[in-house]
Amino acid sequence: MRREPRPKRSQYSMTEHTAATVSVAGTRRGRKYAGLFLVAIPVFLVAWMVIWPILTAIPRSLMQVGTDGSTSFSFANYQFFFSDRYSLNNLTVTLWTTMVCAALLLVICLPLALYLRFTSNRIAAFVQSLAIFPMFVPSIILSYAFIRVLGPNGTVDLLLNGVGLPRIRSPYLTPWGPVIGLVWDNIPLTVLILVSGLGAVSNATIEAARDVGARRLAILWHIILPRITNSILVAISFGVLGIFSSFTLPYVLGPAAPEMMGPFMQRTFRDLQNPPMAITQAVITFAFCIVFGLFYIRSVAKNRTP
Repeated sequence: MRREPRPKRSQYSMTEHTAATVSVAGTRRGRKYAGLFLVAIPVFLVAWMVIWPILTAIPRSLMQVGTDGSTSFSFANYQFFFSDRYSLNNLTVTLWTTMVCAALLLVICLPLALYLRFTSNRIAAFVQSLAIFPMFVPSIILSYAFIRVLGPNGTVDLLLNGVGLPRIRSPYLTPWGPVIGLVWDNIPLTVLILVSGLGAVSNATIEAARDVGARRLAILWHIILPRITNSILVAISFGVLGIFSSFTLPYVLGPAAPEMMGPFMQRTFRDLQNPPMAITQAVITFAFCIVFGLFYIRSVAKNRTP
């Protein structure tokens, strides 16, 4: 019998395989370039609007202008800041306000997040709406509402006077005024971050712990908190960085002296017309913020290490 010649498939199969490989490589390369392009835009904006002003502010804070117009580098601005009692009092008030607000946010928002995560009814939906509502209220409107309610001759004073009770000491224009306003303003973001972190805690794990007799406090301490440590760090980091550099609420609700670093920088720049000192205050403020930011990055990287 005459044998039919076999078709030469190896040449075609190699050609198809090469074409498929090139196509996959091109697709991956295109996705890589697209991803780099998308990442490059926010990186450029951060470098342009944050990193570059910081890099230019540091040498400007070290620049001294002599009477003859000559310039020289000196640490005189920093020496003045850390030797001036008023400047140190403002820095102390800023640190105190930041720590108190961070502690209050954790105490208030963690129970709220736990309730919203493990409760599903209409009341929980209503509570979530109230918790997120401050996110849509501008800070200046919040300040005005604060003054109308808790300020002198405000709603609370009128109600107490109506029932014959003495007036309360208003937190308006005291260090507690910015604390109340900043805590209220940062509740929505903190609650959302904590609720998102609690999504990693499965209901099956909670039920298994209850089946073996674990109480609520033990479940919270040994199961829930270890799994949301990163979320707590993220929430506190956002809160601390925003509170430390805040301006509107401390400016409107806080006392004239001592004042937080935000209003202090603005007054030094505009009223005292001393830009080098205002830049020095900004650099010092950034230094405190970057220390906490580095601590947060180190903690998250340590938790991600296998």
